[in-house]
Amino acid sequence: MNWIVQPLPCRSWGLLAPVILGLALSSGAQASPGSAELGASLPPLLDLLERQSPELRAVGHERQAAWERPDVAGALPDPMLTFEEMGIARDDPTLSPSGVGSTRYAFRQTFPIGGKRGLAREIAEAGAEQAVARERLSRVELRSLVKLAFNEYQYAHAAIQVTEELQALVDELESIAQARYRVGLVPQQDVIKAQTEHTSLQSELLTLERDRRGAAARLNGILARPANSPLAEPAGWPALPASVPTLAELQARIFGGNPQLAELSARVQEAQRAEALASRNWIPDITVGTAVVQTGNRAEEFELMLEMNIPLWGKRRNAEQREAVSLRYAAEARREAVSSRLAGSVGEAWSALETAFRQHELTDRTLLPQAELTYQSALASYQTGNVDFATLLDAQRQIRQLRLSLLSLALEQRVQVVELERLVGAEL
Repeated sequence: MNWIVQPLPCRSWGLLAPVILGLALSSGAQASPGSAELGASLPPLLDLLERQSPELRAVGHERQAAWERPDVAGALPDPMLTFEEMGIARDDPTLSPSGVGSTRYAFRQTFPIGGKRGLAREIAEAGAEQAVARERLSRVELRSLVKLAFNEYQYAHAAIQVTEELQALVDELESIAQARYRVGLVPQQDVIKAQTEHTSLQSELLTLERDRRGAAARLNGILARPANSPLAEPAGWPALPASVPTLAELQARIFGGNPQLAELSARVQEAQRAEALASRNWIPDITVGTAVVQTGNRAEEFELMLEMNIPLWGKRRNAEQREAVSLRYAAEARREAVSSRLAGSVGEAWSALETAFRQHELTDRTLLPQAELTYQSALASYQTGNVDFATLLDAQRQIRQLRLSLLSLALEQRVQVVELERLVGAEL
């Protein structure tokens, strides 16, 4: 299934146009890509994250360090130089080579055979690939957090505007009630109800302002800025993708893009190489050496040496092999488990995105216009004395609820897009 996900255009709200025009913020107004004010749009925030995030710097250094390990793991062990003095006199001890019976100088170098050095290097390279995947994972996670915080910041800002506009509408209703009360057409309770509704909206504005400050502080924290650093007012919702891949396509992209799976795949490769190395530890290493024996000031003897370890204690090596096999099984099982979980998460996010899109469309095209007509009818009926003021307020509250619902659905669409991008490890 391939469906289009995009913000729906705002329509003219007829007699309510001065109030409902604020819905433009809730239906996908796009931020200017070139905005110079930090906080007005998403791209500059993501750029700032890349430049100054201490977490990204940390994982970058860890990745660099990890890529130094293959050279260490694949290198020969250090050679050994031995210096021996024999025949030291008891009555006149000295360490001078010319004053002792003989001095032996020996040089030895061990050579692992059977491809063990190559396997050790491959194990280290697999570890470095895990560090690369962890760096990608940190970047994906941090970018997702920035996107989520910005969208919440935008939601709070737009909700404040909607509430302020509807508060102005309530003030107009209060003026109408005051005029009708002065001529004795309605009771004073109508005026009081309008004033109470105004106060209630003022309380909600305080809550929304708190949410906006909280989103701004969270955004600053992710960007390694002081929590109270100023942010510009958001210019609008970030753009939604013109189209979303099908569920099957997204699930297929997990295996090639998700950094967590990439890390686990590298861990499986590391375990496979470690298993191979454990089996080759049965092959003895060879040590080659040479020595010269000095007597007085003359070199009297020259020696050649060949040494090897004897893998005599098979119980230890068998245990090493069994351990390596178990670790490989564990790595493969963990990769399979995470893969299944990620596929389920993609399905859940895709379904939620589709539902949010359909609900947004239904609310924008059907429910909100119906609520507007109901309000217009109630307003006309109230002015002629055919309905009470409570009915009129209920119609106004329904409009506000639906407008905030549009904002919530716009936020939900973007939250699920961010979640899908996090799961597949790439922008949609």
